Amino acid sequence: MSNLLQRLLAERSWLLADGATGTNLFAMGLQHGDAPELWNLQEPEKVRAHYRGFIEAGSDIVLTNSFGGTANRLKLHGAEGQVREINAAAARLLKQEIEASGREVVCAGSVGPTGDLFVPLGPLTHEEGVAAFQAQCEGLAEGGADVAWIETMSAPEEMAAALEGAAAAGLPAVCTVSFDTNGRTMMGVAPAQLPDLLRANAYPPLALGGNCGTGAAELVAALLAMAEAAKPEDVLVAKANCGIPEFVDGEVRYNGTPELMARYAVLARDAGARIIGGCCGTTPLHVMAMRRALEEAPRGDRPELAEIESSLGTISAGGRGEGPDPDSRRREGRRRRG
Repeated sequence: MSNLLQRLLAERSWLLADGATGTNLFAMGLQHGDAPELWNLQEPEKVRAHYRGFIEAGSDIVLTNSFGGTANRLKLHGAEGQVREINAAAARLLKQEIEASGREVVCAGSVGPTGDLFVPLGPLTHEEGVAAFQAQCEGLAEGGADVAWIETMSAPEEMAAALEGAAAAGLPAVCTVSFDTNGRTMMGVAPAQLPDLLRANAYPPLALGGNCGTGAAELVAALLAMAEAAKPEDVLVAKANCGIPEFVDGEVRYNGTPELMARYAVLARDAGARIIGGCCGTTPLHVMAMRRALEEAPRGDRPELAEIESSLGTISAGGRGEGPDPDSRRREGRRRRG
């Protein structure tokens, strides 16, 4: 089991993660509807170039091209029998680029949702989920992954299965969820609930937080709520989308500039994140601007919602904690602090 991530966290006050995988592979020629993960076998040089771009941009953590690497997702492309091969290749290609760079960079094995609902809402049992995630993580571990990066989760049941599967494969884990415009995950998990939920797990992650979602402003607002509920030893992660998605000329594009993502990185750090990166739409140019800002901007006070909105854009009512129970987030925060 690698301790690289733990060691870097002990040495540094913040670490910079990478940006998008799918968005950047589409720019290299991946077609919509195709499985990015198959490129680990079919187009390894393009995958290596993708990794290299983020390493050269200054990322301390780079995610493997394996988000949909469970058999549950790969069966949509007839590749459910290649789980170990595909995931091992994803990690191996990244390890080769890290070694060639001469830098210390965490090889984070991306683990996304299975796409199936868990019992009682769907057919997937806990045991089946654990087996699917374990098989994926065993492939990532074989390829040299330092950590399982469990991301874009929504349901507590799936988080628990993924964390157990990673542990069974011998990998420590990070776990992030995606908050939508209601200020919660699709399955109802609020930011203030996440630290306790994951800390109580039988296999707690090394770090926790949010990724993807609906933009940088929403994620930093969620980060404030997570920070209120977190304990001092909790490591928080922010990996926001690059602005807001827009449909332009038949394609989805993200409107975030490098300047916006630089402001987001500093605000996320000041809000409590120790691991900061980008998600959909984030390119190496954005990451380069983020690193420069984190290195040059002095640490500031914890931002208020008004400051986040003025810098990054509008926060929805749900993101502000003004949903059906407007006081729930504030009461939750007071209970944690008390």
